[in-house]
Amino acid sequence: MSPLSAAGPRPRLLILSFSPIVNDARVLKQVEEFREDYEVTTCGYGEAPAGVSRHVRIPDDVAHNVLHDRLIRAKLYRAQYWALWSVKWVRKNLRRGDFDVVLANDIEAVPLALHLRPRFGVHADLHEYSPLLHEDWQGWREKITPYHEYVCRKYVARATSWSTVSNGLAAEYESNFGFRPEIVTNAAPYVEAEPTPVSRPIRLVHSGAALQDRNLDVLVEGVASSTANVTLDLYLTANQPAYVEHLRAVAAATDGRVRVLDPVPYARLAETLRAYDVGVHLLAPTNFNNRWALPNKVFDYVQARLGLIVGPTPEIADMVVAHDLGAVCDGFTADDLARVLDRVTEDEVAAWKKSSNAGAHTLSASPQIAVWRRAVDALAVR
Repeated sequence: MSPLSAAGPRPRLLILSFSPIVNDARVLKQVEEFREDYEVTTCGYGEAPAGVSRHVRIPDDVAHNVLHDRLIRAKLYRAQYWALWSVKWVRKNLRRGDFDVVLANDIEAVPLALHLRPRFGVHADLHEYSPLLHEDWQGWREKITPYHEYVCRKYVARATSWSTVSNGLAAEYESNFGFRPEIVTNAAPYVEAEPTPVSRPIRLVHSGAALQDRNLDVLVEGVASSTANVTLDLYLTANQPAYVEHLRAVAAATDGRVRVLDPVPYARLAETLRAYDVGVHLLAPTNFNNRWALPNKVFDYVQARLGLIVGPTPEIADMVVAHDLGAVCDGFTADDLARVLDRVTEDEVAAWKKSSNAGAHTLSASPQIAVWRRAVDALAVR
């Protein structure tokens, strides 16, 4: 219950995100948390989320984050930001002074949030460490990192409060810009469920984006080279369609042990995952954000009451070990995965699934969302 539930008008909250909000699990959790106690306006791409008072839809043909090379090269970073097509559109279509609080998602939303002059302040939710988001791309560190650092130093540091997804990212923001975000992991909502019996063969699953830098070939090759009685299904969004087709071709050579399947809507994901035994995720540290990742899929696997097999990504591995959820590979290669698969037993998998069940409440979204609740309420009662 919010301390704002006394008689009187509800505070006006803008949730601003340059994403299709109805498909953005993290932003949807913000909407669901605040729509009862606040008059919530959302601004982003796509259809209106359920239950909001108003949705300001950015047109699909107004592209986001199309940078002007001339401005970037000249280090005219302020001009670059306000020249973004998406920023110009939102600036034109939202009025200053219309909101009491703005919850701004990612660094690109924060300057706009401050420009709108909400009466009580801005909470910045930072989904990534943006200055190093694609540091593995050619030219990123030279051209884009300084621009993002400017936005963080000039604008994000002026927010009233902050949150981010993992301790590694929080420490980097504090080290470079002087503010320490609180942690709100990408935990999934709690699902009332019980572990299912272990299948024969043991059924492995991976769900997520088909991006080449995630090196999903490793999962296919690891299963194909393993002597274990296991299968793997990959539910992949077609972020890079050519890469999906490549994975289908690689999977076709595994005699049915690996399948590449179409993604399912998030509302059906937990139910779909429950048909499996172990969620698999090996994310090589190809950039800073991958090194400190704690992605929503590992929490989805817990709510589906699966065991987990993961790479030695620090915060993922710490969670798996702390809650006895599964096994941590020695590295991020197909051989590392195959070695773990070759020694796993049905009894171990059953124990992992039992541990997921025991930790499902603790690792659910509710304790995490409470951080947003405290931060936004603290602004609104000022």
